Parts: sequence; structure tokens; C-alpha cells
Amino acid sequence: MKVKIDLDTRTFVRFGLVILAFVVGLLAIYYAKSALILIGISLFLALALNPPVSWLASHLPGKKEKRVSGTAVAYFMVILLLGGAIFLIVPPVIEQSSKFADTVPSLIDQTTKQKDVFNDFINRYNLEGSVNQAIDNAKAQASSVAANIGGALVSGVGATLNGLVNLLFVLVLTFLMLIEGPMWLKRIWGLYQDPEKLERHRTLVSRMYRVVTGYVNGQIMVAAVAALCTLAVVLILSAIFPMPANLAIPLAVVIFISGLIPMVGATIGAVLVTLVLMLNSFPAGLVFLVYFIVYQQIENNFISPSIQSKAVELSALAILASILIGVTLFGLLGGLIAIPIAGCIRVLLVDHLEHSRKQREKKSLNPIKKLATKKAQKETA
Repeated sequence: MKVKIDLDTRTFVRFGLVILAFVVGLLAIYYAKSALILIGISLFLALALNPPVSWLASHLPGKKEKRVSGTAVAYFMVILLLGGAIFLIVPPVIEQSSKFADTVPSLIDQTTKQKDVFNDFINRYNLEGSVNQAIDNAKAQASSVAANIGGALVSGVGATLNGLVNLLFVLVLTFLMLIEGPMWLKRIWGLYQDPEKLERHRTLVSRMYRVVTGYVNGQIMVAAVAALCTLAVVLILSAIFPMPANLAIPLAVVIFISGLIPMVGATIGAVLVTLVLMLNSFPAGLVFLVYFIVYQQIENNFISPSIQSKAVELSALAILASILIGVTLFGLLGGLIAIPIAGCIRVLLVDHLEHSRKQREKKSLNPIKKLATKKAQKETA
């Protein structure tokens, strides 16, 4: 049996234009992905900072430009917190650097002694020819290695400058979003003609907003738990091993700041803390490394899912699955935004199901209402 489908030219052209517009849109998104990522990060930061900005704006004196003043005060407080963290971290870093500089001569002496041992070993087993050949090969490759190092340094400087420019753009965009956000929302709500649809969409946006802010608060709580545990462990290690106890608070601050970055932040902070502890006491650094490996498993599988599941109203399984999908699709950035996106998708799905259920109930009640209306009309007639 053959089926013949007739399409007029107008329909075919419309279909082709839709496909073309879809492809052009995907290409535009692909080529503008860097800018879209910066805008997305700025939007996320604006949503996270909006509660304190709104609170400050409502409590500041005056009637005009309260939003701008609240945003400026919030930015100033963030800078103060970062400055305080740097003040706590920099002195121990300088102290550890000077300690490392003091230990360099002893390291050189140990290396010299080991060199004598190696020379005796080489002379005993007649390995001079092999060693000299290896040295000549290393010298021949030194120029290429130096060129590679120079290229890496240049690219590193360029990446650093690019990162600073992107950071400046993110801060400016976040500032403008915090100031103009309520005004744009007011304009968007003013376009609605249906009051019922307006109320529904307002409730939906409010729920999604609570998901993002809940995620940020949950991540702060996770970082705080990690910092407190680090503080306790470093204090215990300072009582057991020969290392200063004043390192506990700065190292806990390092863990807290790095822990604000989901997934990789805690690992970066733990590596820094381990290196600092090893400069003071190598066994203490090893003990902390073992502690961190155990704690990281507990945090990833119990602490973080439990806290975030209450904050974004997702189960621990949904949180772990969303992180896995986000990392697989978009790498590190996907892992950073996977949980709030999953929470927002849940809000949209629940709203759609509730709206569909209400529509079905209305349709099922309509025939009954019609019969009741007809019966009432007959009785009055």
C-alpha cells in the first residue's frame, strides 16, 4: 500500500526555514558559548547575592537609589571578607616560605652527600660512559625544553590576563543584574494580560529562585563543615607532631574558601594544606592526606547530598546523577551548575504536572456543572 503526501510550496518553504533557523541558532550558541558562559555565571552570582542586597536595600535610609547603595555595600562586604581571608592566609604562607628557605642549605648538603654515594656507585660498576651519554642527551634536549617552558609561561600569562578580564566582566555584569533585575522583572510581569497565568508564572519563578539560593546556602554549609573538621584535625596534629598550632585557623580558612567551589574546590584546598603541613612535619602531612581521602568520600556521598537535598528539594540519588550528567556533558562548569539546574527542572516538572491535573479536573467537572445548570434552568422555568 502506497501513501502519497502532497505538500504545497508554501508549507515546504516554511518547513525549510524552520530547519534553517534551528541550525543557525545552534551555530550562534556554539560560537557565542564563551559569552553565554560568562552571562550564566553572572546570573548565578546575581541570584546568590540578591537576598543580602535586597535586605540591605530595605534597611538603608533614603528613598532613591537604595538598590544601588545596597549592591555597593554588599560588594564592599564581600571585598572585606576576602581581605580578611587574605590577611589570615598570607602571614603563614610567608612564614612557611622563609622556613623552606632556611631548610634549603641542609637539603643541598644532603644532596651533595648523596652525590658522593652515587659517584662511588658509578665508579664501582663502570657506568661513566652511560652517565655521560645521558648527560649529553639531556644537554641536546635542553634547548627544546627551554623553548617549551617559555611557550608555557607565555600562554600562562595570557590565560591569567584573560581570566582577569573575564572576572572583571562577570563582576560588572553581576552588579548591573543586581541593580536592574527588579526593574526588568516588573516590565516582564507588566506584559501579562491573564491574571491567573501571571500568578502562576510568578510562583514558578519564585520557586526556582529559592532553589538557586538554597543551593548556594547549602554549599556554604558544606564548606563550613569541611573547615571545622580541618580546624579540629590540624589542632590534633599540632598536639601530636612538632608543628605550630597557629596554622589551624589559616588552613581552615583555605579549606572554607576552596570548598565553596563544588567538586574540585575541596581537593585543591586539601592539596595546599597537605603541602604546608609536610613543610612542617612530613608525618603530619601524610596523616592529613589520609584523613582528607576518607573525609572526601564521606562528604561526596553523605554530607553534601544530604545538605543539598534539603536545600534544593532533591534526593541524594538525583543530586549525584545530576552532577554525573553535568560533568559528562559540560565538564567542570556542568558540575558546578548541575544541582541548581536539576532543582529548577524539578520545579518546572512539578508545576506542569499540577497544572495538567487541574486542567483535567476542570474538564471532568464541566459536564456535571452543565447538567446542574440545565436542571436549575428547568426548575425555574
